[in-house]
Amino acid sequence: MDPSHWNARYETTDRLWPNEPNLFVRDRLKTVPPGVGVDLGAGEGRNALWLSSIGWDMTAVDFSSIAVERGQHESDAVKFEVADALEWEPDGTVDLILVAYLHLPFEAVESLLRKLPTWLSPGGEVFLIGHDISNLEHGYGGPQVPEILWNVSDLLSWLGPVEVIEAIVVRRPVETEDGTVNARDTLVRVRATPRTERA
Repeated sequence: MDPSHWNARYETTDRLWPNEPNLFVRDRLKTVPPGVGVDLGAGEGRNALWLSSIGWDMTAVDFSSIAVERGQHESDAVKFEVADALEWEPDGTVDLILVAYLHLPFEAVESLLRKLPTWLSPGGEVFLIGHDISNLEHGYGGPQVPEILWNVSDLLSWLGPVEVIEAIVVRRPVETEDGTVNARDTLVRVRATPRTERA
């Protein structure tokens, strides 16, 4: 996957993703005290825009210039940046790192996740939500490529020594012509421990 591939996908429609935030992002983070956050692989920014609306100082990062431009048109409150989520780094520590449905080869995801806890301020959180490997047989939709699907144990091992807030497989309702079906997602939330915080 590269920016040209995703730009081509965005060009096929006025909006590729829903306007509303992911239901688990909204449910879990609606009562978390706002701070400084970053959304990696943010797409058109639906999650970052919602977090900004409830008080977060958000930066949204995506390598699709079309997606970033659409997000910028939605709000000046979110700082949108065209950059590769695997290479981008914050200027200082942050209170929230959101990675939603960023499906890449295992090596790339591992490399990203190993450094994320070091970006966190004390008490900060890494929030991961993506298509679970069990979705292939027991869920609906999503990528059909096992090599890029998530599972709880891998994500936790790559994050290193962290405090686990939540690490489960969740069911996400999807409306279809035949009624409501459930997709299966990996949901992992962790806090940095003193060893993983930046000096």
